[in-house]
Amino acid sequence: MVNSEKINRYEELLLQVRGLTDGETSQVSVLANVAAAIHAAMDFWWTGFYLVSGDQLILGPFQGPVACYRIKRGRGVCGSAWERGETLVVPDVEQFPGHIACSSESRSEIVVPVLDSSSQVCAVLDIDSRSLAAFDQTDAHYLGIIAQIVSDTVFTHSLANQRPPV
Repeated sequence: MVNSEKINRYEELLLQVRGLTDGETSQVSVLANVAAAIHAAMDFWWTGFYLVSGDQLILGPFQGPVACYRIKRGRGVCGSAWERGETLVVPDVEQFPGHIACSSESRSEIVVPVLDSSSQVCAVLDIDSRSLAAFDQTDAHYLGIIAQIVSDTVFTHSLANQRPPV
C-alpha cells in the first residue's frame, strides 16, 4: 500500500473510531468495535486487544482467527511491549526472541500499549499480518493515536466505573 493511501485510510479510520467511542463507557463494547473498525479498514489478518490482569495479558475483543488466551509479562511481542511500555514493530516474528506462535500464519506484528490514568500499561493493541514487514512508523503513529482514544474513553476518564479485566 502506498504511504499516502495508507495515511488516508488511517485518517478515515480515526474519524470512525472517534465516532464509535464518543460518549461510550462500556470497555468491552469499545474494544470490540475499535478492533472491528481497524480490522475492516486496514484489512489486517488479526486485530485485537489483550488486557493486563496481574502478571499476564488476557485475550480481549478481537477480529480474526483464534488466539492465545494468556501471555506472561515479558513473553513474546505482546508481553515485551507491555513490559517495555513501548510500541514494538516486528518485521519478521520468526526473528523475534521468544515469539509466541499463536498461529503459524503470522509473519509480522505490531503491538501498541494502551495506558491508564497512571500511565501504566493496562492493555495492548495487537495486530498481525500474514506478510513480512507489513508495519512501519505510519502504522505505529496512527495506531498510537487510536490507543490513546481507547485509553481516554474507557481506561482513563471512566476508569472508576470499570470492572477490572477478567
